[in-house]
Amino acid sequence: MQFTRLRLLGFKSFVDPTEMPIAPGLTGVVGPNGCGKSNLLEALRWVMGENRPTAMRGSGMDDVIFAGAASRPARGHAEVTLTLDNSDRTAPAPFDAHETIELVRRITREAGSVFRANGKEVRARDVQILFADASTGAHSPALVRQGQIGELINARPKARRRILEEAAGISGLYQRRHEAELKLQATEANLERVADVLDQLDQRLALLARQARQAARYRQISEKLRRMQGIALYIGWSEADSERMEAERALTEALRATAAAEGAARARAREREEAEAALAPLREEEAIAAALTQRMTIERGQLDEAARRAEAEIAALQARIGQLRADIERESALDRDAGETLERLEAEGRALAEAAEGHEARLAAAEAEAERAAEALAQREARFDECARKAAQIAAQKEAAMRRCDAAVKEAARLRDATLTAEAALAALAADESAARTRLAGLEDELAQARAAAEAAEARL
Repeated sequence: MQFTRLRLLGFKSFVDPTEMPIAPGLTGVVGPNGCGKSNLLEALRWVMGENRPTAMRGSGMDDVIFAGAASRPARGHAEVTLTLDNSDRTAPAPFDAHETIELVRRITREAGSVFRANGKEVRARDVQILFADASTGAHSPALVRQGQIGELINARPKARRRILEEAAGISGLYQRRHEAELKLQATEANLERVADVLDQLDQRLALLARQARQAARYRQISEKLRRMQGIALYIGWSEADSERMEAERALTEALRATAAAEGAARARAREREEAEAALAPLREEEAIAAALTQRMTIERGQLDEAARRAEAEIAALQARIGQLRADIERESALDRDAGETLERLEAEGRALAEAAEGHEARLAAAEAEAERAAEALAQREARFDECARKAAQIAAQKEAAMRRCDAAVKEAARLRDATLTAEAALAALAADESAARTRLAGLEDELAQARAAAEAAEARL
């Protein structure tokens, strides 16, 4: 199998559809930092089954979706398509029927990702086994990411063994072996679970047998109980029939007593009607008294409420009086503090005024000294300029003398004496120049000291 094309849509910085052909031989991607070269490698690892967000340089798998920019909105999904050339028919059985295999991984924000191979949805494990059989995959050392060279150098023996297995083309076998081991472990766990279930069923069977024996005994006892209940019901019916006859006799007597009681009740009703006729005026008087009592109770409550408000207002006024007294005392203390502070500031002002006397004279003297130093410096500079001018004239005379020496051999002796004289004068002038420079440096130091003294005097003033 050979990789032929990688297509990205909405993956990290590739918001627009981007297709990268992978031709036979060497295919390179060159660009500055931040142009997306690492994103291409991560897209290749992602479509091959990488499920770790840290390997994608993110905190979650949704970080591979384009998050938006100042001029582009965020995308809701990302898709990476990898096209494989299977013309040599080296793919596993589920994928070997096609000459071209197109693997697509699509992720939707907050909904997870799905894999498709030639339009059919497949498992991530199938994709990982496909690339494991091809001695590659999302965790293959052939995909060199940032910092992986150091990891390979410092790799443990287990990691080195994985690299050698992938180079030998048997990593897919180890993937299948791992899956078979997982299935065997799951089968063993299921067998242990079946044994536990059989034990539980045996326990339940013993319990059901015991319950069956109890149910048979219950049926025998229930049959005896029904017979006993029938006998008890017959005895109860006989007793109830005799009681019914006695009750009928008692009912006859009660009817006669009820007739007598009804006559007495009618007499009592007439008496009650007469009492109610006499009770109406009394009820009116009671209602009037109740209304008066309620009105007095309401007035009393209003008076109590007014008394409470008056007491509260008196307490508030007393608290206000106390607060005003405290404010008066605080203001008096502040006035006293302000007076003391004012007196202290006046005393400090007088002391400063006394201390400032004579500063102007010292400042004027310092300024005069600075002016004298500046004048001396100007004189020294003028003298230095004059010496330099004389030195230049003497140098010109020397050069003219040399030319005359070359032109006239007869005047060589005289010119030699003149040259020696000129050199002596030049040495004297150089000595004067050095002395002038030394004096100039001294004057600059004196000027700096005078300026510092003037600044100190101004600061003290």
